[in-house]
Amino acid sequence: MEKVDYIIVGAGYAGIFFAHQLIKEKKSFRIFYDEAVSASHISAGVCNPVILKRFNTFWKSQEQIDYLNIIFKEIESYTFRNYLIEENVVRIFHNDSEKVQWKKNSEKEGLSSYLNPDFINLQSVENPYGAGKVNRSCRIDVASFFNDMLNYLEHNQYLIKENFNHHLIDKASNTYNNIAFKNIVFCEGIASNNNPLFSDIPIQPNKGHCLKVKLHHTPDSYIIKKKHFLFNLQDNEYYYGGTYDRFDTTYQINDDSVEELRNGLQEICTSGFKIQDINVAFRATVADRRPVLGRHQQHHNFYIFNGLGARGVYNGSYFSKVLFDFIENEMYLEPEIDVKRFY
Repeated sequence: MEKVDYIIVGAGYAGIFFAHQLIKEKKSFRIFYDEAVSASHISAGVCNPVILKRFNTFWKSQEQIDYLNIIFKEIESYTFRNYLIEENVVRIFHNDSEKVQWKKNSEKEGLSSYLNPDFINLQSVENPYGAGKVNRSCRIDVASFFNDMLNYLEHNQYLIKENFNHHLIDKASNTYNNIAFKNIVFCEGIASNNNPLFSDIPIQPNKGHCLKVKLHHTPDSYIIKKKHFLFNLQDNEYYYGGTYDRFDTTYQINDDSVEELRNGLQEICTSGFKIQDINVAFRATVADRRPVLGRHQQHHNFYIFNGLGARGVYNGSYFSKVLFDFIENEMYLEPEIDVKRFY
């Protein structure tokens, strides 16, 4: 019987960032990954401290921004790559009233460090009202991050590439197949709804489409946002997305969502583009827009880490440390994120 400190179920942002905390603290673990493409794996990876509809920020944005550089420096120490790409988000204004609101909000405490008061005009896309730049925003190289982390986990024999069967858990002996564990952390995204231990937690699937496109021109080197995000991946291939749909629960490509993306891109890229690929996945969201962390109400060494939503990089990196400190160091878990809010 193999003995480990932790089993992690799931290898999206939640699972991978929590695995990092265990690597850093020299804990033994196994992480289960069924090799399915999750929302994390095709996400934009944008780290944006501003809600771009209202030009406001979100709960614990400062703490998450500050921790981002710390955790990626730690990860770089063993993958030997820095995944942070220092490109700022720029928001194209729809009208003059948005510019007025941006300027007003840029003078507010808590927003002045994010909303750059000096407007810019982009040279390569349509922006008749100009654009505002979000300071301290960036993105990560999503493909390289997951590729390198999964390779590292596999090379060091942490990774188990198979489906996790919840019915094979022996709660009395804390074993799964031939693995004895001290703690188990479920980082399953929308698959949490099929986990008999946490199926009562209201994780809501939110379907998203994103495109990989070839452009007929080269846009400014920003993360450009009007209706959706546009940025360069490599070799003149660009990411554009993503959509949000709480009602379509199928895995098929939705023509209406693709048309929404096509129309949004045509609005700013009038010189034309060619769609190379269409990706679909489901984000795990919660109605109160807070991640879900904490222990099972009966089985106190069973934990959940879920509900990261569209801010997977921020939420996953910062709250992985919060969860680790809660489990190992008995640190306080704030009620806004504690799974107990649903019991």
